[in-house]
Amino acid sequence: VACTRTRPLLQKCWYRGDSGDAQLNLSAAEAALLQVAKPRSEEILARHTRLPSLEHIPKASLDPNTTESEKDVLELNVRRKRLVYRAKQRGWLEVDLLLGTWASLNVPNLNAKELDEFEEFVNFETIDIYNIITLRLDVPEELKTSDGSGVVERIQEWARNSPLGRADPAKYKEVKMDNNLI
Repeated sequence: VACTRTRPLLQKCWYRGDSGDAQLNLSAAEAALLQVAKPRSEEILARHTRLPSLEHIPKASLDPNTTESEKDVLELNVRRKRLVYRAKQRGWLEVDLLLGTWASLNVPNLNAKELDEFEEFVNFETIDIYNIITLRLDVPEELKTSDGSGVVERIQEWARNSPLGRADPAKYKEVKMDNNLI
């Protein structure tokens, strides 16, 4: 596992199996190509993690008679839908189920500040999200609250109490036997 520090408590990691610590061993030509590609890569990543505002939605898709207050509500709803989608489409089934289910149930009720907190969490690496939800890692300091009511802490609490978040081998066997699956 090779890691770089990108957040105070979390590390951005890439996994290389048994290949060691992922030391970059680039030729001069490869290093030059990396320097050319890096700005574009960072631009794509920034665009991918930024949620668009109404300015990014085609004008033809919006009602021209929409008032400013309605635009604010519409923009918040667009943001909620995109966050739910991103929570459900992580590419790792366990995280898709845990985070996506929580998001479907709770994101429509989050206020703007809580959406900011949830968006920051969704921007973490999938492995870090999984480890935080399953209590293998602590909630990062920047997302912790003094009273334990932060969005990530609520996600952890939900996962602890949800059937999706806890597996009971005895119950699993019972369900399998009741349905003649073993």
